Amino acid sequence: YPGFPIAEVAADGSTVITKHPDTGGLVSPGTVTAQLLYEIQGPAYLGPDVTTHFDTIALDQEGEHRTRISGVRGSAPPDTLKVALNDNGGYRNSMTMVLTGLDIEEKAAFAEEMLFDILGGKDRFDDVDVRLLRFDRSDAGANEQATAHLKVTVKAQDPKLVGRAFSNATMELALAGYPGFHTTTPPSAESAFGIYRPAAVPRSAVTQTVVLPDGTRQVVADPPTGPADVPAPAGTTAGPDGAVPEPTGPTRRVPLGTVCAARSGDKGGNANIGLWTRDDAGYAWMAANLDVGTLRGLLGPEAADLRIERFALPNLRALNFVVHGLLGEGVASTARPDPQAKGLGEYVRSRLVDVPEQLLQD
Repeated sequence: YPGFPIAEVAADGSTVITKHPDTGGLVSPGTVTAQLLYEIQGPAYLGPDVTTHFDTIALDQEGEHRTRISGVRGSAPPDTLKVALNDNGGYRNSMTMVLTGLDIEEKAAFAEEMLFDILGGKDRFDDVDVRLLRFDRSDAGANEQATAHLKVTVKAQDPKLVGRAFSNATMELALAGYPGFHTTTPPSAESAFGIYRPAAVPRSAVTQTVVLPDGTRQVVADPPTGPADVPAPAGTTAGPDGAVPEPTGPTRRVPLGTVCAARSGDKGGNANIGLWTRDDAGYAWMAANLDVGTLRGLLGPEAADLRIERFALPNLRALNFVVHGLLGEGVASTARPDPQAKGLGEYVRSRLVDVPEQLLQD
């Protein structure tokens, strides 16, 4: 049961992150880095009062559960303010059919063909998403280890089209479909969904007002503003203590997570993956070897045609990747498993890469 974090802010702006005594959890440069990299884009973090340059942050452990943040530089905030817009996307429904044993792909194709024949074709829907999720293995030692899931999601403006008419049609496959048919849930009704859109508005459209305890209201003047910073390029392999040579020599094929930690999340339809290492040598290797092309390969087919940005934060021994469009129109709309990309970083850490053995000594 982790304790709640406390920020002790000094007059010069430096801050110590700590927690109450005798509470669980850990406050360290690693845990603070995890939060700094959570759901960001480039190193220039735009706020209403200041643009904070995350690539200037320095972290130091000054005591048990006491991590100091210092050296942070800022610049004028942008001329616009961030807003979150949520539109009515329509209605959706999903059904998941379980496939067991042999001929998984053939059973899935047969089920999909029969289902949309019953429904009158895919063209009746605004959007159709069909995903074959493989959990099965050959000669499985238990029944559940021989199963895969065929998840079908449909969307439409007409709620009746994706309601029980859809889920009941799925159940019709039980008597004339593939061997072993069953579903993970009973037939369900439709549900409304939203579409999240991040946007920016002129500051003139918003008036900041403070309501004081006596009920009086004071308008807060805008700070001086400036053009938004251009995102920094991928940058250097230098760590926080200066240039560190990339480790060389024999390599071993191990999970990427042997060398780095990760934190991932969603920004509307985009996903971010922050990766960081425990030492300068690890960062020098990661920065030199984990480029956009390599990450695309680690993510697999779903990211093959997506735009990916890479940002370097050497002071944090970190790289941040933004995968555009991975989550479609956002968490409330996407049919992707893990719709908020919370597990995406851990998936990337599980992929095998060639790592210099000198980084694996400990």
